[in-house]
Amino acid sequence: MTKYIIYIIAIACFSSCGSKQSKTEPIAENTKENEVELSEAQLKNANIETSILEQKSISSLLKVNGNIEAPPQNAVSVSVPLGGYIKSTKLLPGMHISKGETIAIMEDQEYITMQQDYLTAKAKIVYTEAEYNRQTELNKSKAVSDKIYQQAKAEYASQNILVKSLSEKLKLIGINPDNLSVNNLSRSINIPSPISGYVSKVNVNIGKYVNPTDILFELVNPSDIHLALNVFEKNIDKLFIGQTLMAYTNSNPERKYPCKIILIGKDVNQDHSIEVHCHFEQYDKILIPGMFMNAEIEIQSHTGFVIPTDAIVRFEGKQYVFAVTENNKYEMLEVSIHNNENDYTQISFADNLDRSQNRFVTKGAYTLLMKMKNTEEE
Repeated sequence: MTKYIIYIIAIACFSSCGSKQSKTEPIAENTKENEVELSEAQLKNANIETSILEQKSISSLLKVNGNIEAPPQNAVSVSVPLGGYIKSTKLLPGMHISKGETIAIMEDQEYITMQQDYLTAKAKIVYTEAEYNRQTELNKSKAVSDKIYQQAKAEYASQNILVKSLSEKLKLIGINPDNLSVNNLSRSINIPSPISGYVSKVNVNIGKYVNPTDILFELVNPSDIHLALNVFEKNIDKLFIGQTLMAYTNSNPERKYPCKIILIGKDVNQDHSIEVHCHFEQYDKILIPGMFMNAEIEIQSHTGFVIPTDAIVRFEGKQYVFAVTENNKYEMLEVSIHNNENDYTQISFADNLDRSQNRFVTKGAYTLLMKMKNTEEE
């Protein structure tokens, strides 16, 4: 009797459970770990859009930085061949100067001594020349010995050499020997600017004594400045001579400066970067040597499948897209992302299968990801 009672109770419980289950609305379940299924109501609210993959060639931007430099022929260090005291100068860093303009005046007693030596040597050469001519005539008639003639000749030649050397020394310090006379000796010399450009450094002050090895000023002709960029060696094969890029400063990133690559270095620095030199297509006076600049180089990539960037979701450190498998069912596939441009991203699939005919979610991908995660937690 007891067995029959237990059996009846079991049947009653089973029937009760079955009736409750039949009254509950079916719940969409994942058939696979990386699949998600939506009910008709969920699909309507999700506002999901799908499309097949497109093939496009997308250019990527390589972002680098560097500094403005002046080529050696455009940067000048000004010094004087002879030491002296700075009598006057008006130069300040950043000041514009013209070629030939006096940038400093120096004075020293050595300048007077050089002029004195030149005028003395020039006066003496008149006597040595006349003596040489006289001894030449006497030697022809053998009125004097060859030794005396040769001595006169050697003295005249050495005096010529002395005058020429002193003349060149005077030219070196900016004094024209042809215009020099006893009435216009000067204890000062003018230092002219060798180029037109800007003053980058002033290393002296009035009254300072400078030696021939000292650099008084550093000048720059900015008309031919260039941009030296540091590009990592892994990206150097993507660059070529004549390639265009856009440079900009940190203070004004909206102002772009078009440049072209003119030289790619052959030495790798300790940080595995290579120096790439670029020429500004148009000079701007606010660009000065030493200024830090950023640059964006457009690199052409190979043609590949692209998808709207919003269609790519990130989950547990990897990138995924959703493919349509059946009605209301979607499979999450791992992808590698490459270049992006105009809200499109180039992708490749981790399994390398041809999916050119598949439809993919282009809008609402994160809605599917949230639904999948919530389903897994349940």
